[in-house]
Amino acid sequence: MKIGKLGVWASTENMTAEEAASFAKRVEGWGYSVLWLPEAVGRNVLVHSAWLLANTTSLVIATGIANIYARDAAAMAAAQLTLAEQSGGRFLLGMGVSHAPIVESVRGHVFEKPIGKMRRYLEAMAKVQYMSPRPAERPLTLVAALGPQMLALTAELADGAHPYNVTPEHTAEARAALGPDKWLCPEQMVLLEIDPAVARAAARKILEIYLGLPNYRNNLVRIGFGEKDFEGGGSDRLIDAMIAWGDEAAIRRRIQAHWDAGADHVCIQAVPHDGDIMNGRPNERIFELLAPAAG
Repeated sequence: MKIGKLGVWASTENMTAEEAASFAKRVEGWGYSVLWLPEAVGRNVLVHSAWLLANTTSLVIATGIANIYARDAAAMAAAQLTLAEQSGGRFLLGMGVSHAPIVESVRGHVFEKPIGKMRRYLEAMAKVQYMSPRPAERPLTLVAALGPQMLALTAELADGAHPYNVTPEHTAEARAALGPDKWLCPEQMVLLEIDPAVARAAARKILEIYLGLPNYRNNLVRIGFGEKDFEGGGSDRLIDAMIAWGDEAAIRRRIQAHWDAGADHVCIQAVPHDGDIMNGRPNERIFELLAPAAG
């Protein structure tokens, strides 16, 4: 599999199936190589990937991320091989341990220690028996790795990492941990807004849910933010580091910073101006502005 340096990360949970297919076709038409899809409390992301793969011709559909608590290792491996074979190698599996509130309160599982859980899962996937026709090439597996232990496990057992909600500084640390040969595909939130007050107000609303999740908060502490940065919805320093806001040039500089730090591929998430990341739709204008086909 070959992917370009820039992709789109977008939730299509508020779109009908037909609307999501049309959106995927627009992403493909703009020249992006990959469309990344989340999984939370909506569609089964693997089933939805099949639909979008069937409605596109060259676009890679990637999961960012498929929740390992949503299916056992055999089901995940079988889906990965099936989708890769059916699409001619256009499916990229990104998977992760998700978050304790989703795993326990929503899905009803016991949230286990992440490193051990992911190790056992990856090892089980590698041993799965699969009797159907296989894809021409072995499909790749990326892990939602943030901390040093998960990055080390990724370097050992997976093909690369898909860190979410990170900074270029984290990208540099992840590259050092992964080594030169593993894929590194960070997500970057972007907001096309030049007014600092408007941009930061939207950003604080967007980041509210993430700052309450221990794995993201702990990662921010690891890369240099302190408790004062989490007060009042987040300091300006934290907000500006997490969400790339401004004009097209400012957003391009942030993407370039990830590339300079060692990212192979950056997937951009265009967040809404009202900050309603759970119910809104992506601002497609920025995808058009940054489109590889146009630049």
